Amino acid sequence: MIKRLTGFQPTGNLHLGNLLGAMRPLVEAQSTTDSIAMIADLHALTMEHDPAAVRANTLEVATLLLAAGVDPRRTAIIANSQVPEHTELHYLLECTAAFGEAARMIQFKEKSAGGGPVRLSLLTYPVLMAADILVHGAEQVPVGDDQSQHLELARTLALRFNARYGETFTVPEGIRPESAARIMDLSDPVRKMSKSAPSPAGRIALLDPPETIRKVISRAVTDTAGVVRHDPENQPGVSNLLAILAACTDEKPGEFTSYGALKREVTDAVVALLDPIRARYAELDPGYVREILAEGRTRVRPAALATVRRTKVAIGLLD
Repeated sequence: MIKRLTGFQPTGNLHLGNLLGAMRPLVEAQSTTDSIAMIADLHALTMEHDPAAVRANTLEVATLLLAAGVDPRRTAIIANSQVPEHTELHYLLECTAAFGEAARMIQFKEKSAGGGPVRLSLLTYPVLMAADILVHGAEQVPVGDDQSQHLELARTLALRFNARYGETFTVPEGIRPESAARIMDLSDPVRKMSKSAPSPAGRIALLDPPETIRKVISRAVTDTAGVVRHDPENQPGVSNLLAILAACTDEKPGEFTSYGALKREVTDAVVALLDPIRARYAELDPGYVREILAEGRTRVRPAALATVRRTKVAIGLLD
């Protein structure tokens, strides 16, 4: 069975793009893959943060994964901070990585360009991301365009280590699941919907109530053409609404005579998709969710320990 790792960062609230692009493909694949859903809470420490918010967001992400249909009997749900082999392998991989490889990562260049203090972890966390993947022997990693550079670093480090010290790591492949939808920002449809966007006006959080969803979609940017058609280059806003409708209903959208009619149908589809997730989220007890995270950690640690031991032997730290 193919081993797949899907990562989620507990920074901000998960949104519709996360559900359609990553969470739903994870749910669909868990019967045919050996899946791990990893909450990358260590990555949240690369920037100024509220410790209580990191803890709360980590629990929220785990709860939303369960509410969206991730089955903990099939898919281990973990926080990478709770599996110490992630950070242990991180250092061993830093001994294989080069400064220039980390410094040219686009996120580091963008976030450090504004001036002010920059945490060293912002530079090195792509190597931690490589450790997140390699420690579990993941063969497949779902990635979007914004993370493909980081996956390439993981592949580079795995190949270099294997060539230098002997076959140690599985070299992962980046995939985009067939069902994954690329959802754009509703207020700026040329950029992907994101937790880190300057304004929340363009995203729909998974726990937003119906009235908020209606407001956000009613204000979605369209254009002056007045024709509803899928034309991402010339009508990105309308095309994004059509993509959302198709992804939410799993059907090809029908004909629309106005943008208002399209927005109303998109609103109904999004509300229908999120209502049961929000209801299930409210039912889940935080203590139960913490137990699921502990069970996930227990399940993945033996393989992670074996990877770290194999790495230490290869690099010269153990016999």
